[in-house]
Amino acid sequence: MTGHGDGPIRRAHADADTKLGAVEAFGRVDREAVEDSVLAPGATRAAAAGNRRVEESPDEFRTCFERDRDRILHGTSAFRRLAGKTQVFIFPEDHQRTRLTHALEVAQVATGIARACRLNVALAEAIALGHDCGHGPFGHASEDAFSPYVHGGYDHAVWGADVVLAPLNLCAETSDGIRNHSWSRPAPSTPEGEVVAWADRIAYVCHDFEDAVRAGIVTPAMLPDAVRSSCGDRRSRQLDALISGVIATTLDQGEIGLQANLAEALAEFRAFNYERIYMRPASVAQSEVVIKVLRALVEFFADRPNALPGPEIEGTGHPAEGATAGSAQALREAVSYVAGMTDRFAFAQARALLGWEPSGLPAGLDTGR
Repeated sequence: MTGHGDGPIRRAHADADTKLGAVEAFGRVDREAVEDSVLAPGATRAAAAGNRRVEESPDEFRTCFERDRDRILHGTSAFRRLAGKTQVFIFPEDHQRTRLTHALEVAQVATGIARACRLNVALAEAIALGHDCGHGPFGHASEDAFSPYVHGGYDHAVWGADVVLAPLNLCAETSDGIRNHSWSRPAPSTPEGEVVAWADRIAYVCHDFEDAVRAGIVTPAMLPDAVRSSCGDRRSRQLDALISGVIATTLDQGEIGLQANLAEALAEFRAFNYERIYMRPASVAQSEVVIKVLRALVEFFADRPNALPGPEIEGTGHPAEGATAGSAQALREAVSYVAGMTDRFAFAQARALLGWEPSGLPAGLDTGR
């Protein structure tokens, strides 16, 4: 179908009537000028093609941070594979979060704060969408699994910025925000990166609790009184209280933060989730199995680097020569490959390559395993 109309253009709908009048292009240069006039003094400005490791020509219409956002969305399968990676529950039910829906919720929280505080919305969104691309299968358990094989330990934030997303040639500010979004890392270099650090914690604390309520693991009545009084017992109220708190504090104080009473409530909320959800016996038992599976897969591929899917020699259709079995390069490539797996693929590989019995693998909440 070519569309509707018999003139020089075609329309998507036969009854379309979208007369705009005279339209002038609102290109990147014009938009950067408007952006500069409306953003807060300390907000991050987009400039031409951005500060990239490999120099590029600027885009005609998109700012450099909008290009970063689009590259994360369209240019890497790591973002799409977040749909198959654990947020809290392995093989979640239809209405529970995955790493992908978590990233989308973080982006919504971050852009809401950034827009209200006159910060660079596109940069905040790019950081938020990319912030978890370094996560391996099964969430944070994969960090424990991979850490013995990575100098300094495996940190999903660092791995995401410096390994997974490095081929995208992102702006330095975007990579920095992804690398340093975790509170255990150094502070991000931009206020937008700091916004994402708050947005990440606000989003996962609230939505992980909602998922656990839906699963019957906890109830709203179990929340500490300080959390319920400050933030409410429903996700919508909790998000509203915490997001509004960050916006109000930032506008009042001129720096990204949260007033003490709400920050203490958020910390108590997070501690509750750790005790009652993340570290409950069933979750710990699943994590122990997951760590064994992932380490066995890493060691399998490190000892058999030719079994890894590798780049082809240009023009031949044959794989390029791989690393030597047992070498440091083979180990790093094995970690990179296994870290990129979805939950289901990792378990399928464990069964196919390592002989793991399905009964010995976690299979989701409804199985009781």
